[in-house]
Amino acid sequence: MLQYISQGRTAQEHLENIENACKSGCSWVQLRLKDEDIATHLDTAIQCRNICDQYDAIMIVNDNVSVAKAALADGIHLGLSDMNPREARKILGDNFIIGGTANTLENCIQHIEDNVDYIGLGPYRHTVTKKKLSPVLGIEGYKNILIQLKNKNEAIPIVAIGGITEKDITILMQTGVSGIAVSGELTKQKNLEKKVETIKKLLANR
Repeated sequence: MLQYISQGRTAQEHLENIENACKSGCSWVQLRLKDEDIATHLDTAIQCRNICDQYDAIMIVNDNVSVAKAALADGIHLGLSDMNPREARKILGDNFIIGGTANTLENCIQHIEDNVDYIGLGPYRHTVTKKKLSPVLGIEGYKNILIQLKNKNEAIPIVAIGGITEKDITILMQTGVSGIAVSGELTKQKNLEKKVETIKKLLANR
């Protein structure tokens, strides 16, 4: 599982970066548009939906349940301070993918109880793409949480997030995570297609 989390200085830049990622082989996109009015957010999400349809990519909207529903997204990713996943499920229905951000074992257990489809666990290291950053986990943090989840017989896809680069993938996959989410690593890359291909190979060789 490789998820591209969009970034850009403008909504149009987000869309350009999303299309570049999809064109290069990324099949899972999270539209993470912050500090925009609802009309711009919805218009951008609809355009993102069209791009993802063109490249047969999964489209996730960050935070905004109403935008996700109106734009016919495939799912929603909810932060720790966003709407409760159970409430989101009532609004979006059973066919929507619902992911939740986690930073601790307790966060993970709560998400599992709330029936999310996957957990974005992190941050792995410091990242400038998020203003309010939770404590950095590092590789030991992932190991500890994944071991404790296994000991509790809890099974759910875990996606590593937060400042991840190509060189981190092999050791992260060894902790038992199901995949990674990246932003800067797939934004403004000169040879993006080769980068995506390399990352996919590293994910496959877990």
